[in-house]
Amino acid sequence: GIDAALARQKTFLGNRPTNTILVDELTPRSLGWLMSLYEHKIFTQGVIWNVYSFDQWGVQLGKVLAAKILKEFDDAKAPLAHDGSTNALIDILRQNLP
Repeated sequence: GIDAALARQKTFLGNRPTNTILVDELTPRSLGWLMSLYEHKIFTQGVIWNVYSFDQWGVQLGKVLAAKILKEFDDAKAPLAHDGSTNALIDILRQNLP
């Protein structure tokens, strides 16, 4: 089990709004634009909410959750067990990735 003091830092209940931006071609310009947009968004939210946006627990949890989804790209036929929005985005990426 997880230590009760850490449980809050290691779980994510989900059902939160997200932004998804898809680009037709990844270029240095589009990658720089996406990174800049993301960093400014996260920083600004932290300032508004008076929280440290780049805390390590949240970063680590994001890596764990992303690793689970990345495995599903290896098998295009694997069933998806996420919410409808996440499943739809995975399907779009499966269809468009080489």
